[in-house]
Amino acid sequence: MKDKIFTQKTQINVPVADLFAWHAREGAINRLTPPWAPLSLISRKGEGIDQGVQVKFRMKVMGVPMIWEAEHVEYKENELFRDRQIKGPFALWEHSHLFHAGGRHSTVMEDRVRFKLPMGALSLPFYGHAKKELARIFGYRHRVLKADMEKRVGKIRKQRILVSGASGTIGKALVPFLRTCGHEVIRLVRDPQNEAPDALYWDPYKNILDMDAAGPIDAVISLNGVDISRGKWTEKQKKLIIDSRVIPTRVLVEKMRTMEQPPSVFISSSAIGLYGEGGDTQLTEETPMGDSFISQVCDQWETASLGAARGGIRTVQLRIGVVLTPAGGALERMFLPFFLGLGTRLSHGRQYMSWISMDDALGGILHILEKKEVHGPVNLTAPVPVTNREFTKILGRVLARPAFFVMPGPVAGLLWGDMGRETLLASARVLPNKLTDSGYEFTHSGLEPALRHVLGRE
Repeated sequence: MKDKIFTQKTQINVPVADLFAWHAREGAINRLTPPWAPLSLISRKGEGIDQGVQVKFRMKVMGVPMIWEAEHVEYKENELFRDRQIKGPFALWEHSHLFHAGGRHSTVMEDRVRFKLPMGALSLPFYGHAKKELARIFGYRHRVLKADMEKRVGKIRKQRILVSGASGTIGKALVPFLRTCGHEVIRLVRDPQNEAPDALYWDPYKNILDMDAAGPIDAVISLNGVDISRGKWTEKQKKLIIDSRVIPTRVLVEKMRTMEQPPSVFISSSAIGLYGEGGDTQLTEETPMGDSFISQVCDQWETASLGAARGGIRTVQLRIGVVLTPAGGALERMFLPFFLGLGTRLSHGRQYMSWISMDDALGGILHILEKKEVHGPVNLTAPVPVTNREFTKILGRVLARPAFFVMPGPVAGLLWGDMGRETLLASARVLPNKLTDSGYEFTHSGLEPALRHVLGRE
């Protein structure tokens, strides 16, 4: 049986040397990995994309865990690098990354994959599906690469950034994004045995954090907090929700203020839950807080960050909406039932959902790092919030599945108590005024293009 060839080409308006060098940056593989098909790096021998580098990943194929091992077998600077599967799901996999200079500021990026499926002739019916999946994956990769290269890389001031909460849904995407944009990132970790060169141990509940060990720091980004949207809120769970946000924030503020040269900016998480039930009212950063449990949590969370501002550090409270990614959060939990045709509207569906694509969540954070005039609360949401009814309809359409079911409000309250009432049934029509007023340009202003991108359903 002949080898099959898949090819994807995209013109990217940057010099070939810049595009080629980007692929050797730490985090490049993670940045290009679609969120519906995550890879977890197990080991690496060698650095960058040079010939002889070997990498090993943990991955899933159709939900089945397996190991992927590959070796870089050819390298020609500014022209190509090629990797080949050593162990994995394919009978043959050879991936050529080709760079065609189209002028001083233009390059055609070509990914060419030569592959065979396992099981010989028995795999023939599956080649069409395999090519469709490759088109999804490389379409996503090229969209991300083009946007990052043309809008961000080479246009920022390099900073050393300390990130807490790097293992969370946003953190796992933010760290490789910042690195491939040109920043240096140090991750705060809770495992004292973690000896990775980019890791710094801390235990906020024991007030353990040696900021001097990190060296000079330009910015601190805090993404701490246990998930509030799972299970009923018992008194014990409520305390955990508050402590997991407030205590780490206080420790970071205290440690930053004792540094001889404090960072210039502190970006601290919060959430649009601060506004509580908003009905149809448009909510901005000037809107007062609500009176729900989540409102109180966010208020305490933001208050804990204010000590940094009093210490002369530019401080931003990110009021984050529903971040769209199948790698975690609300969309991850929605995906399977919607994919199975069990998509469900919540109650009357008139409550507003203020969402943001992961790309814009990351881009918004990068924008805030750069814009020195931005401080205080910032709504990290897309400019066009939608009702739950609209969200349900659009997600069903993107997945080409019906979404006819309705969960009555009392049922949500019975199943999840205050958690269900405050996270599923409350309405928050939030507008990102500070982002747009400071010049941020959204990649995804509309919900349907955002969902098609993050789910690979272009």
